[in-house]
Formats: sequence, structure tokens, C-alpha cells
Amino acid sequence: MPEDGVLVERNQAFRKCVKECVELLELLGMPVLEARGEAEALCAQLNYEGHVDACITADSDAFLFGASCVIKCIHPNSREPFECYHISDIEDGLGLRRNHLIAIALLVGNDHDLRGVQGIGVDKALRFVKTFSEEEILNSLKEIGNGEKLLCEGDAGSADDPLHGSDIISPKPRPSHCSFCGHPGSKRDHFKFSCADCITSDGAGCLKKPDRFKCDCSSCHMDRKRKEQKKHESWRIKVCERITLESNFPNDEIIKMYLSNNHGYFDGSGRPHISWNRPQSEMLVDFLAFHQHWEPSYIRQKLLPMMSTIYLRDVATNTADELLCDQYEFDSVHRVKTRYGYQFFVVKWKKALLASGGTVCEISDDSAGSWQREVIDVDDQDDISEESEVPQIQVVDGTWFLLTDEDIELVTAAFPEEVHRFLKEKEQKESKRGKSISSASEGTESELAKSKGVQLSITEFYQSTKVLYQAKPADGIGNASKSFRDGSSKKKSKGSSSNFSKSVRRRLLFD
Repeated sequence: MPEDGVLVERNQAFRKCVKECVELLELLGMPVLEARGEAEALCAQLNYEGHVDACITADSDAFLFGASCVIKCIHPNSREPFECYHISDIEDGLGLRRNHLIAIALLVGNDHDLRGVQGIGVDKALRFVKTFSEEEILNSLKEIGNGEKLLCEGDAGSADDPLHGSDIISPKPRPSHCSFCGHPGSKRDHFKFSCADCITSDGAGCLKKPDRFKCDCSSCHMDRKRKEQKKHESWRIKVCERITLESNFPNDEIIKMYLSNNHGYFDGSGRPHISWNRPQSEMLVDFLAFHQHWEPSYIRQKLLPMMSTIYLRDVATNTADELLCDQYEFDSVHRVKTRYGYQFFVVKWKKALLASGGTVCEISDDSAGSWQREVIDVDDQDDISEESEVPQIQVVDGTWFLLTDEDIELVTAAFPEEVHRFLKEKEQKESKRGKSISSASEGTESELAKSKGVQLSITEFYQSTKVLYQAKPADGIGNASKSFRDGSSKKKSKGSSSNFSKSVRRRLLFD
């Protein structure tokens, strides 16, 4: 165990960290509420009452506190950014309600009682609680824990329990069965005449029963049901006996905490006051530069996507300022961008001539040039899976532009006419591109058709002198003799002389 001084120092450091986090959230314009106990308990209450859409927590206790939607993990820059769970899926898939989940947490252990009930795991607890309805499970646990009630003779069970409510409690005598075929009746009778279940075409009598044979008659079916019910009741009694061995089970304080709906410090009305304010960008820059030692230009670069989203929402509700960050105005929709399976609009923001106030991105001329080179002009491309999310900068004829990725529905709600114009132009470009591609393909096909008329075979594609000579025999002979004479004349010019006689020249030529 750490010493008292170490604990005090740790608590002071933790409180300082919490204070800084609260200050950061307030600068971002987010509402901050203080919980009486666990934070996920207050988040679950807000979700249960409809103040928020979901709880972001990795603690499964949120469902026990009443949450209806829990986001366990956030995976940015992926096709599945959220690992989300709904209580409705648990109810439909497992048949468990909120009180069932509380009962399972009491049996197997939770954050407030790690011990639980010895000898009961998740599977056994799940099977046990499903024999009760949601209204009676917690009261039944209290009665069992106090020793007032033991499950015996099927006195409790849910409607889903196949043994509950059956009328097979009183056993009936089972009729005798043939040891040879396994069907009702005696072996002596079946030896003389085959039973109704073993009628064969040749009348050879009953058939011998196979291994692990089970008779399907009503008496055997009822007998198996009785045995299964007795086995199930014996198992439930053993679970109840384990519960009665635990002292102070179930803990009423834990149940009361899970079922409570007062987990936060609210005003006199007893309801949470949740209001979103505008982010204070310049104060955020000073705060993060002081605590995180970040460059102001880097902070403004990271804040710009948030500010542009808020600006588009305000424009859609007619409550926005004239300019984004007091210096940029909406110019156009640049293109459609696909990232991790989701489509966005790349919005082009133009820097106003009479811009006033602080700058959003303080970039020198050298860095601006490098940013310009990073901008990808892909007006004709619509499917870009991997691109940087950092806002890009363009400088065209001395005018500065910002490119940010925005939600399509949000941009459509804020600037419907510009979006309609962009989609119409995009459709026209695609139609022109389709026509050019089709004409090019037609030209290629015609060329191929013409070429097929000339080159009919591989021997004709790679024409040889032998093929040419075989095409016209008469001409070939003439040409051959001509080439022969030419060749002989060349050799004659090289090797002959006027000093040799005609017979000598002939021998030199042919030998």
C-alpha cells in the first residue's frame, strides 16, 4: 500500500488534471456535468432520459445503469470507426433485460463486489437468470439469499423455459417394450407377429433396434421429459444452495445504485442543464500552446475542420456569421472524395478581400509553396481512398483558398443551390467522358476489323520470303532465276577476271 503522503500527492495531481480537462472542454463549448459517483452512471442516465444519443465508455456497467446505446471503442481513419452496442440487440438475441443484467453482475461479480457467488460463472448465471422474468428476478434473488425460498419442483420459471408449466410432474407407469426392436409390446408377441412399427415386405418379423435407439412413443417421450425436468430442478437447487451460503447477498446498496436515476449534481429543477456554446478559438490556441507546447499554426490547422462544420450547421439554421473565422467565405464544391468507404464533399473556401480578425493558418511563403505542391488537382477522380485529412491550401492568381472535407448532407443543407450546380456539372462531365470513351472504342473496333481483313493467320502476319515465293509459282521461278543471276553476277564480278576462260569461270561459280 502506498503511504499517505503519496496518496495525497496523487490525488492532487489527479484533481489538477481533471480541472484542466474541464477548462479545455468549456473552451471547446461542450457542456460539463459533475457526477455523484461513477461517470458512466451519469452518462447512462443521460442516455436513458434521451439527452444524449450514446455513451462512450469501455465499462459494461453502463447497461446496468440504464444506457440504451454504448460506444465501446472509437477507431478513427477506418471503415468501421465505432464499436457500438445496443440494449435492444441484447434483448432480442439473448432475451435479457436490464434487471437480468444486474442479477448476472451480482452473481459473477462487479466493480463494487468482485467476489460475487463462489462457483457461479457467466454461463451458469446466464442460464439461471433466464428462468425468471424481469419483474421477479431481483426479488427472487433476495428471497433465495435470505433462505426463504428454494427452487424445487419447478415452482419458478420463465415462459421460455421448456419445462415450466408442463403437466408431466406426476409420473405414469411406462408400458413394457420389446428388447429386440425397442417398440411397445413383449418380445414373445413380436416373435410371432411383427409389431406395427416394424412391418416388413417379406413378413420376416421385427427388425433389430440399432445402437442408441430411442423410442418415439408417447410414454417414452414423457419419461424423458420427467428425467430432464428432474435433472434441471436438481441443478437449480444446487445453484440456490450456493447463493444461500453467501452472506449479505444480494447487496441492496448495489441494486439501489444501479436502479437509481440521480447520478449527477443538477440545479433545483433536478434536470441536467445541457447547452452547447461556440468554441473560443483564440483562447484554445493560448491554452494548448501553454499546456501542450504546440505551435499556434498547428493548433489552428487542427481547429479549422471543427470550425467549418459548426459554420455549416449555423448556415443551415440561418444563424451563422458572414465569414468562416471572420475571413473565409464559401466558394464552391471542389469535388467528391471517398475516404475509408465514406463520401465527402471537398469544399473550397475563398479568403475574403476585407477579412479582419485573427488568421486561421499562419503560413509563410515557403511553406505555402510546399502546401500548394501537396494539393492534388483531381477534378475528374471521384474515388480517393487514402488522402490526408489536413486542410489544403491553394493560391490562384494571388487569391487564397482553403480545401476542407465536409459532410455531404450538411453542405447540401447549407448551400443547396451550389450543390445542385456542382452535381449537374459533374453529370455533364461524366456524360462527355462516356461519349469520348465510346467513340474511342468504336474506332479501335473498326481498326481491328480492317486489320482482320489483311492478317488472316500467323504465317501472313509474319510474312516470309518462302511464303511469298509459294504464292505464285511462275513468278517465283522467274524471280528466283533473276536473283540467281544477280547473285552469280556479283560473285562473278568479285572472283572473275577477263583472263579466265568461260569454262574456268563456270567451274569456279558452281564448284
